[in-house]
Amino acid sequence: MRSFSLFGLRSDCDFMLWQATYAVEDVQSVSSRIRRSAMGPYLRETHAFLSMTKRSVYVGKNARGAHDPRLVITPDDKKYLFVYPFVKTRAWYALPLADRKRMMNEHIRVGLTYPTVSLNTTYSFGLDDQEFVVAFETDNISDFLDLVQELRETEASSFTLRDTPMFTCVAQPLAEILEAIGA
Repeated sequence: MRSFSLFGLRSDCDFMLWQATYAVEDVQSVSSRIRRSAMGPYLRETHAFLSMTKRSVYVGKNARGAHDPRLVITPDDKKYLFVYPFVKTRAWYALPLADRKRMMNEHIRVGLTYPTVSLNTTYSFGLDDQEFVVAFETDNISDFLDLVQELRETEASSFTLRDTPMFTCVAQPLAEILEAIGA
């Protein structure tokens, strides 16, 4: 689990915990321990996004991580994390798979021009309110900004229904975050 500060960056939350685990019960266990802690009564969970990994239908068998059909989220230990829930339009799913693959290939090509930005896409269909949770990691905020701006110009972008709220996070040890917010 990694901790990130958001204080001064969002008005509705001061920090984020990013947990990658194989069991949903692990998420509940951590949440329970936090709520039972001395600071628990003073905390309010404003957002939680549940998702899991799986192979994308748009990526070929020779893609990075292709040996593992479920893939694994391995945080890169970068300074910045950008997280948001994501929902496609119903019209997207009505398109033939070949058309969606063509559009996603353009999307992937754009992403590959920003090697300093890593993307973790996870899936939430039926698990939570969004369809995907995307988490970008980088040490360079301007690269992320340029990447997202360029992605907005792709054909696939016109099939985005929702990609908010956006969380801009700065990696920081939890003890330092709690000290900074006066906890």
